[in-house]
Amino acid sequence: MGCFVVLLGAELDTDLLRDLERAIDDAGGRIEGLKVLDEQPAALELRIAGLDASAVRRVVGDRTREAGVDLCAEDAIADARPRHGLLLMDVDSTLVAGEVIDSLAAYAGKGEQVAAVTERAMRGELDFRESLYARVATLAGLPAEVIDDVRRSLRLSPGARTLIATLQSDGAVVGAVSGGFSQILDPLADEIGLDFAAANLLEVTEGRLTGRVVGDVVDRAAKAAHLRRLAEANGLDRAQTVAVGDGANDLDMLAAAGVGIAFNAKPVVQLEAPATLNLPTLEGVLLLLGIPRAAFVEVE
Repeated sequence: MGCFVVLLGAELDTDLLRDLERAIDDAGGRIEGLKVLDEQPAALELRIAGLDASAVRRVVGDRTREAGVDLCAEDAIADARPRHGLLLMDVDSTLVAGEVIDSLAAYAGKGEQVAAVTERAMRGELDFRESLYARVATLAGLPAEVIDDVRRSLRLSPGARTLIATLQSDGAVVGAVSGGFSQILDPLADEIGLDFAAANLLEVTEGRLTGRVVGDVVDRAAKAAHLRRLAEANGLDRAQTVAVGDGANDLDMLAAAGVGIAFNAKPVVQLEAPATLNLPTLEGVLLLLGIPRAAFVEVE
């Protein structure tokens, strides 16, 4: 029994590290190895024997949260980390900055109203499917060209291209799944070279949005289902899969993955997700997976 643990923060002081070592020892584990992954931010990988990943999270999770340090614990397989063969990301506020539907609603003069509903949905206070229908309804009558305007205004989250390029260089499948819209995600996926993309389809009639979506809704259950199907299609075990998201509708996907990472996430997601990343760059995902800075394929 053993696991790999990455600690990631602006700094990792020696008092915290001593405290964590004592807690691990008291729980019956021992630190057998240390590796520095990066110096700024500070990223340290621990190889721990005698405890599995879930036990380590229980033992030190409160301490790392209080210290503002991100934690990712991953079970060892044959004394090594699993090869990460699949990464599936949320889109809004994860792969890209901001929420696309809020930007679309701004064109209809209902930006603040819809943004408030989006915030509640991402905190898990509203049913995602019903909130999606309600928000999309506010878009009825908008010219379809608005979608192109919003797409052109999108900005990738810092580190996104480096994250994608680094994992793909090692043969991983990298995709995105969104409660947003195919008209936004599909062209973006082509532009940045994603291997897979899935989102909802906005209905357009005579050049205008109808305020409805077409087909099945991509909700939290669908996101998890996409992850499982992609893993199976690529011959991957659960341990080889990674998911990243920020909202409550990502929780099923984060739980279904071997490594589920909450990226600058809402409080409920921070508490429930197996791992957290509270840096402003997706490059931190690579560090949490044990990939040192020297191995990054730098694109940005």
